[in-house]
Amino acid sequence: MNSMAITAKALAEMLGLSESAVSLALNNKPGVSRETRKRVIETAKEHGYDFSKKHNSQKKGTVCFAVYKRSGAVVDDTPFFSSLTDGVSTSCRRKGYECVIRYLYEDDDLDDQIYSLGRARFSGVIVLATEMEEATLSRFDRLEIPLVFLDAYFEKPQYNFILINNVQGAFTAAQYLIRKRRVQPGYLRSAYPISNFEQRADGFYKAIRAAGMSAAASQVLRLAPSQEGAYEDMKGLLASGEKPVSSYFADNDLIAIGAMKALKDAGYRVPGDVAVVGFDDLPACEYMNPPLTTVRVPKFFMGETAAARIIQLIEEKNQQPLKIEVFTQLVRRKSI
Repeated sequence: MNSMAITAKALAEMLGLSESAVSLALNNKPGVSRETRKRVIETAKEHGYDFSKKHNSQKKGTVCFAVYKRSGAVVDDTPFFSSLTDGVSTSCRRKGYECVIRYLYEDDDLDDQIYSLGRARFSGVIVLATEMEEATLSRFDRLEIPLVFLDAYFEKPQYNFILINNVQGAFTAAQYLIRKRRVQPGYLRSAYPISNFEQRADGFYKAIRAAGMSAAASQVLRLAPSQEGAYEDMKGLLASGEKPVSSYFADNDLIAIGAMKALKDAGYRVPGDVAVVGFDDLPACEYMNPPLTTVRVPKFFMGETAAARIIQLIEEKNQQPLKIEVFTQLVRRKSI
């Protein structure tokens, strides 16, 4: 055993994990796999981690990060949602709150699941609402504790929302395509509707109209919002005789990556024949051939912002509801 005990932060760096994942493993909390927990515990013991520390800290309260899934078609175990989760849990821990992750499923009895959140006596709840429909919001009214909805927005002034500025991001991406290709871009649109994608559509068509083009003239191809699904859908469209236009904006990176692969398999050059822009800036974008131009979303920061807001609602009463939009940044790579 080492003469100096290792810290949780050092363990995270040594194992290539986030601090939140190491904390969950050390404290035997859900949110990490059995294999990851075993690896963390064994390494901690090997390097003399002081396990008594986890019992000494006084927590101010417990924040629940409730991941809502309507189908799982969009919310899945991807780097995007992992970064959001890390941002929430890391910020909560730094401010003295425990973070507990729960999953809510539309297919089951959602009202009972929401009721169980109230019985758990959480200090506040952050709901990952990416797949949520507006009608579902009112079902959370029974929770008489602070609530923040993350990664979605609806015109309901009594709620707090933290979200991407989807309109700005899509507008910037489409405007860049128009400037670079000098022709009307097409739209690789998700076949699965969520509020984020609807807002991105608003931004895309806003750029089209600003350039003096007709929104009705843009080619729109509906693709599944996953890499494999988008590939199969695009492959089928091209095989049926669909001719691609000079450039496309895609609702997310997974759609863009799948469509690019289908285009290349069909003999089209990217970006020589067809340029593509995605949205999210997943790690895979850098390693594509060519690397994907995309809209970068500050995912970890969004999680931190949601945690800061829920803690403010917990600690300061009579707060006015807020809609907080986080700006995006266009990352120029080689797919244009």
